[in-house]
Amino acid sequence: MTRNSPRIVIAGASSLLGSELKSLLEESRFAGWELNLVDEDAAAGILTEAGGEAALIQKVEPDTFRGARYAFLTGSSAFAKRCIAPAREAGAVVIDFSRASLSDPDATPWFPKIEALSGRSATKSAKTFAVFSVGGAAVASLALALQKHGLQRLVALVHQPVSEAGREGIEELETQTSQLLSFQSIGQRVFATQTAFNLLPRYGAESAVDLQRNLLEMRAEISAAVGEPGLDAKISLNLIHAPVFYATTFSVCADLAPEAAAEVVAAACREAGFVFAPADEAAPSNVTVAGETNLFLAEPRADSTHAGSWWLWGAGDNLRVTAHSGIKLAEWLDS
Repeated sequence: MTRNSPRIVIAGASSLLGSELKSLLEESRFAGWELNLVDEDAAAGILTEAGGEAALIQKVEPDTFRGARYAFLTGSSAFAKRCIAPAREAGAVVIDFSRASLSDPDATPWFPKIEALSGRSATKSAKTFAVFSVGGAAVASLALALQKHGLQRLVALVHQPVSEAGREGIEELETQTSQLLSFQSIGQRVFATQTAFNLLPRYGAESAVDLQRNLLEMRAEISAAVGEPGLDAKISLNLIHAPVFYATTFSVCADLAPEAAAEVVAAACREAGFVFAPADEAAPSNVTVAGETNLFLAEPRADSTHAGSWWLWGAGDNLRVTAHSGIKLAEWLDS
């Protein structure tokens, strides 16, 4: 019954990612399916819309996932952990965006090119899928794509926007920006430090957001995708706060075989699904990728002193790319 049920549950529907996912679902092959919107108790009762009609976000009940084909988990990791077991028991396929399932050995790591790049096949009978973040998908894709060109080491610096902290993060950056431009003292309720006009390796001690934990979770995504310990050991990752609202940007340095040419590196990246910005246009940024479903790169740039070292700069819409990836997964499962 569940296998053919045209019903989807979005658990974490009030989140930014939940809203983005709902919007894209209504433009996909799942338009017309029944959408049930649920979230934590604090968000229950929020008025929104689904399928062009008014809808209330509900709290999770014992029968929330009954008869659902898919359960998209777009809320906090803690909330997702509460939802995984009842969703599985109800027979729904769990598509987890929260990273709550990364430690589950039965969860299948997912981004659209992972099968082609890793050589490992995903099975449609799997019950739980962990959908990667933009940073995790980008770094894993580059490592897998470049390993056949003599990859010796890959160092990645990922810049996290405040939308990863939800609406409260966006509001705090907006408020701090206005306050600083008006020479006022700033509020720090979410990040416990100044995030406006500031790059940071960590937030304040009382922050509701743990940047180090986000780093470790992204590293776990990459390890799950790469699989091979030898390749995984060649990857170094750091995550910093960027004072922007949306989109993840990343800078990667890859040490390859000395004979690797620019066109070879670019071809490998294209095979991995990256789209290159035209050479006569501005490099990809958090502004240029807004609303796009692809990951974008600037043309590879050779290091000025080390032969075989290549710099790669890229960007992706942290909400839209991730939501689109989950929908592509559901479409593949439903095919």
